[in-house]
Amino acid sequence: MPQRKETSHDFDVVKYFLQLLDEDKDLSSGIAAIRTLLMILEKKQFGTIHILHTTMRDAVAAMRNTDLSIAAIVSAGELFCRFITLSLDDKHMEECRQIMLNRGKIFLTKLQNSRQVIAQQAQRFISDGCRILTHSRSRVVLKALITASQNKKSFHVYVTQGGTGNPGEEMVRELHAAGIDCTLILDSATGYVMESVDFVMVGAEAVVESGGIINRIGSYTMGLCAREMKKPFYVLAESFKFTRLYPLNQRDLPNEYKYSRKHLHDVSKVHPLVDYTPPVYITLLFTDLGILTPSAVSDELIKLYM
Repeated sequence: MPQRKETSHDFDVVKYFLQLLDEDKDLSSGIAAIRTLLMILEKKQFGTIHILHTTMRDAVAAMRNTDLSIAAIVSAGELFCRFITLSLDDKHMEECRQIMLNRGKIFLTKLQNSRQVIAQQAQRFISDGCRILTHSRSRVVLKALITASQNKKSFHVYVTQGGTGNPGEEMVRELHAAGIDCTLILDSATGYVMESVDFVMVGAEAVVESGGIINRIGSYTMGLCAREMKKPFYVLAESFKFTRLYPLNQRDLPNEYKYSRKHLHDVSKVHPLVDYTPPVYITLLFTDLGILTPSAVSDELIKLYM
């Protein structure tokens, strides 16, 4: 019996999104979200731009309901929809859909190259013999360190365990596999190690309008410690993580950013998964848009969302 061809009504947004992440452990949730939205654009027919916007918004909401960090999902989804729907006046819907598909593919290709761009920017800051402190596991930081090693640079990396699940252990295994000297340390050993490192290099789950970051819990503590000991604090983050959010303190972060969904009904007895590091503690941000000071982030956000 021939297999039934899948129709647009059969497409399961969450199933496809999670399958992408399961098939490629190195894929970020933001890129997976964009690939999912692009697949919706390919599979579904839309009568109007308004219906398309509604469908995309519903898809992002569905992906937010998974038990993953939502920061990159939200920012990537917003940027993707903004980019593909620019200047589509006076065109038939099918023509619009083809234009949006082409734009979406270009957008995705550019973002998929962003880690390599950022890794190259970081190379002049990683020198022979330097000692680096990083927090938990970051794919873009890992890419930068491996690139430096491939460029015949010798250095040592201290990696914190990173809280629940100890993702720092996986980071250490990957660094060892790449032939990079590294040491796994307790999160509470940050202050002890800080005085012996040359700089801190971390990733981010989101970059907010102030130039601060949302990242794995303990990043704020590391930023405080680095500033006190006058150590540069570098952030590596792709532009799809730039988000229109302006927290003033830890309490300003929405609970859905800080806690897993299963705990949102009562967060009084669980610890947050992420924290907010204000821009005052950040030296530079390495992005696919260039090397930015925290104060330059708001200008870049305006350009992205214009």
